[in-house]
Amino acid sequence: MKDQIKALADKYFDEIVSHRKYLHANPELSFKEFETSKYIQNFLKTNNIEFQKGYVKTGIVAHIKGKNPHKKTIALRADIDALPINEKNNVDYKSQNEGVMHACGHDVHTSSMLGVCKILNALKDKFEGTVKIVFQPGEEIVPGGASLMLEEGALQNPDAELIIGQHVYPQMETGNVGFKKGMYMASADELHVTVKGAGGHGALPEKCVDPIVITSNIIVALQSIVSRSATPTIPSVLTFGHIEGLGATNIIPDEVKLKGTFRTFDEEWRAEAKAKMKKMAEAIAEGMGGSCDFDIHHGFPYLVNDDNTTQIAWSSAEEYLGEDKVHALDLRMTSEDFAFYSQEMPSCFYRLGVANTNKGITSGLHTNTFDIDHESLRTSIGLMSYIALNMLKS
Repeated sequence: MKDQIKALADKYFDEIVSHRKYLHANPELSFKEFETSKYIQNFLKTNNIEFQKGYVKTGIVAHIKGKNPHKKTIALRADIDALPINEKNNVDYKSQNEGVMHACGHDVHTSSMLGVCKILNALKDKFEGTVKIVFQPGEEIVPGGASLMLEEGALQNPDAELIIGQHVYPQMETGNVGFKKGMYMASADELHVTVKGAGGHGALPEKCVDPIVITSNIIVALQSIVSRSATPTIPSVLTFGHIEGLGATNIIPDEVKLKGTFRTFDEEWRAEAKAKMKKMAEAIAEGMGGSCDFDIHHGFPYLVNDDNTTQIAWSSAEEYLGEDKVHALDLRMTSEDFAFYSQEMPSCFYRLGVANTNKGITSGLHTNTFDIDHESLRTSIGLMSYIALNMLKS
């Protein structure tokens, strides 16, 4: 079966590259992936693959049924949305949608999954069970398309027993992949804070309530929650990446706005820390004569890879690529809405190397020069197909 999959990956490679280039040139933002959804649907129709559309408006679930389709059902997931970034690459498949770019590789995930569809569909007389192919919208923003797909029953009828996902990894050379069992990626919540005071002349601060000074105290104090209240064995990160106080050199503004993120790996501590932050910020503002609106946008949970499911995928990768091409990954403070699936069923989320240092393809995720070595698509479509068939047999 491995040799057959490799032959099919080679056969379909050029077509999948063309799909990736089209998707990269035509990115759409989260929950607005209408043309992308139509493109996927047309592909599935052309290849006579059964599917249901309309999940969370643009989501699609395809079914590839082998012999004895009720024996076991597994799911594979690809996200389809892009980011609000203006692309700077000088390539013939550069984004045609100004200010929108597939800078996180979801075009790769989607085109790879189209390749997996073709391979599994060609082999459906050679395996038992059903593979649900999930094309998911809205990974990039809260509340995350994964949570909404679950709410709308995308992994039911038939119920998937497990789910597999992959993500591009520009820190790893093409032809390599990486896995981690257990805890892998952090939860992520958004903090939106408005500190209110009373503005006035910068030379007369005694007649004002300075929200910039209040905000400064809040930022410093909140870091103590992470450094002094968190259990040392639970990694946590609190970062404020946006501060807006529209005063001037001699003007104290009426209010300051903060935006930040809190990330960790424990749900009990996650809830406790957010409550502490809100209470502390409000108390500091009140104590300094102002007020504080502390709004928490509850985001993605932590992502955990099931040990047994990940071991099967890991071993499959070693068989398919060779042990030297498969690497152990470290814990990451980044987040992924695939975590919602991992909280519901056995899951494995692994990394696909897409870099080519010799060709200068090394830009990181969420940058305006991100791109991939297209040879990575040959690896991705074959490996995920091989993993899927081994999952059905296990």
